[in-house]
Amino acid sequence: MRNLVTLAVVLIAAVILLQTSCYIVDEREQVVVTEFGQPVRTVQTPGLYFKIPFIQQLHTFDDRLLYSDADPRQIYTQDKKNLIVDNFARWRVADPLKFLVSVQNVSYAQSRLDDIIFSAVREELGQRSLTEIVAESREEIMQKVTDRSRDAALALGIDILDVRIKRADLPLENKANVFERMRAERTRQAKEYRAEGEEIATKIRAQTDLDVTTLTSEAFQKSQFIRGEGDAEALRIYADAFEQDPRFYEFWRTLEAYEKTLGQGTTVVMPPSSDFFKYLSKARPR
Repeated sequence: MRNLVTLAVVLIAAVILLQTSCYIVDEREQVVVTEFGQPVRTVQTPGLYFKIPFIQQLHTFDDRLLYSDADPRQIYTQDKKNLIVDNFARWRVADPLKFLVSVQNVSYAQSRLDDIIFSAVREELGQRSLTEIVAESREEIMQKVTDRSRDAALALGIDILDVRIKRADLPLENKANVFERMRAERTRQAKEYRAEGEEIATKIRAQTDLDVTTLTSEAFQKSQFIRGEGDAEALRIYADAFEQDPRFYEFWRTLEAYEKTLGQGTTVVMPPSSDFFKYLSKARPR
């Protein structure tokens, strides 16, 4: 009976010794083994490992991507605008030994990262205007912030993969003034555009009026030229006719003068012996 008890005690002690001397590292973890507080080795490959029980201690850290969300803080831009910036970062423990020595745990690491990232954000955004931050150079700014934060965090055994601004907003007391300035700026631009449009429209109207005047003048000149040619041709025909029979031509022209002058209700006071009536005075009623 005593032998059985002894055997059971030995087996239990062996199990306890085995449990305290071996450990498993899975693919989501990385481990630093310390002995009396001093680092002995770092394990970053999944598998089954052994340690000296009760002497060596395990410090396990996450090997996955971690997320850090900082509290919103105020910064001042280059053009003296006050912004409330809310940023976040994705990071991982790159060197567990450095991580253990410098920050020891994730909670303290989050606090250190908030300070490092905010310092980089404040320095970079402080060199930019509000327009650049909000609309023009967001991607370039965040890349520089990420690079600067990564360089500072490497000493802690932390690799920062990405830093992003979640929200960049104006303080409530400044929004009304900023919106009013934006509205005034847009009104000024609208007036400039309208003035430019009116100037262009005036130029177009002036050019159109000039074109119309030019075309009208050219058409009038051409019509006068054609009319002059027609009158010249008519005079030539009349002259040829006059040369062929001067008396008939004189008679014909006199009849045309009668037709234009002696209309219905027309009274003409002239002596009967006038040349104008010479063909009328020779006519004899039947």
